[in-house]
Amino acid sequence: MDAVEDRMWWYRAVHARLLDALAVRPGPVTLPVLDAGCGTGGFLRRLAEGPRPAIGLDYNPAAASRAAAKSGLAVAAGTINALPFPDNTFGAVISVDVLCHAAVDQPRALGELRRVLAPGGTLVLNLPAFTWMFSAHDVRVHNARRYTAATAAALLREAGFEQVSARYWNGFLFPLMVLQRKLLARGADHASDVGEFSPWLDRLLHGVTEIERRTRLPLPVGGSVLLTATRA
Repeated sequence: MDAVEDRMWWYRAVHARLLDALAVRPGPVTLPVLDAGCGTGGFLRRLAEGPRPAIGLDYNPAAASRAAAKSGLAVAAGTINALPFPDNTFGAVISVDVLCHAAVDQPRALGELRRVLAPGGTLVLNLPAFTWMFSAHDVRVHNARRYTAATAAALLREAGFEQVSARYWNGFLFPLMVLQRKLLARGADHASDVGEFSPWLDRLLHGVTEIERRTRLPLPVGGSVLLTATRA
């Protein structure tokens, strides 16, 4: 992750969508943004380029340390199940493919995310789509759950969030994803999809995601679900 997240097509694509979501629904802009589960800091570095203060959190102390060095921002080592921040601290919280992890208690984590958001604050989540797409990749990255847009939106509403929107993305490339995950790399010993791509292939894949992003068409399927919600 640390080696490829600044240039690999998928990371660039998801970072663009997170920034789009924040631009549309920024929450209270005088309050900082939390990247909950920031990993080695790729998106946190993007936040550092913006006008708002931001803070990262990751359960892995080595990842948290690397994220701080990469972004130049403060990063706490801690769990999304018990966020080490006071109530109403943040104007927005971003969390990418964290709620799906085996170690995460979903109701407790969503309660914590809501607790640290100020009233009117924005929650943006990215989650992997479709239980039937579970594969060796998920095992490698410690995913225990995948979601539909409807089930993910229902989780947020049950946790007390309002104005919940959920949409699939990475739909244009979804047939290739199915081919890779369910046929070509279906063995238990296969690695995750995170890695180096040849420059021409990386540009091609990223270009397809950008075409999809700019069309803004609602898609019936995709590799991920992007959710935006508001804390009342």
